[in-house]
Amino acid sequence: MLGSIDSIETFGLVDGPGIRTVIFMNGCRLRCKYCHNPEMWELKHANISVEELVEKVKRNRPYFKRNHGGVTFSGGEPLLQVDFLIAACKALKNEGIHVALDTAGFGIGKYEEVLNYVDLVLLDIKHVTEEEHQELTGLRIMEREPFLEVLKKAGTEVWIRQVIVPNLMDNEEYLQKLNETIKGLENITKITFLPYHKLGKEKYEKLNIAYPYERLEEMDKERCQKLEDHFINDIFRK
Repeated sequence: MLGSIDSIETFGLVDGPGIRTVIFMNGCRLRCKYCHNPEMWELKHANISVEELVEKVKRNRPYFKRNHGGVTFSGGEPLLQVDFLIAACKALKNEGIHVALDTAGFGIGKYEEVLNYVDLVLLDIKHVTEEEHQELTGLRIMEREPFLEVLKKAGTEVWIRQVIVPNLMDNEEYLQKLNETIKGLENITKITFLPYHKLGKEKYEKLNIAYPYERLEEMDKERCQKLEDHFINDIFRK
């Protein structure tokens, strides 16, 4: 069983609890206008086996135990390499390692089996309306529904992550619709709003891809935090 990964980051601190080893997997059907990993869009040649990956991860196990850390599969969209993902997650769980999945939910199925071996889902919400979602990502929002339905039934812990793009998500109407989108998930334990930034712009230039938000200003971090506080305290599940 072979998988296609872009890179492995050790000592990740924002992709789940504790110190994480983050596996960046190639392949994504979305073309988000604010994406900062365009180099991972294409599903490139397979370059690692499950056994090799587990051995690399196991070297960091002492740090996991001290900080309640583990492994996070990110990307790209890990659910596009679903058979490799299932095999890797299963092997890591057999080693007693905490497994997190960073996903937008746009995969190719086998979601129940994946979630059998996942302790935490970092669910990336791209947008909450059909028209804007397709404009922002290139895909219809309904393609996310099969994963959300499985996640609602699975009982897996969920962290919500929402990038806030100025003039697109930083308004009351959007926040109310976001609440409607996630209200069926009873196991949400954390919600994070991430301010839109241009840190990935240089990657577009190297790949000779036009940067979609060239003229858009970055999201003010303080305002983004206030929106997060407002959502959690005044809107979420009210």
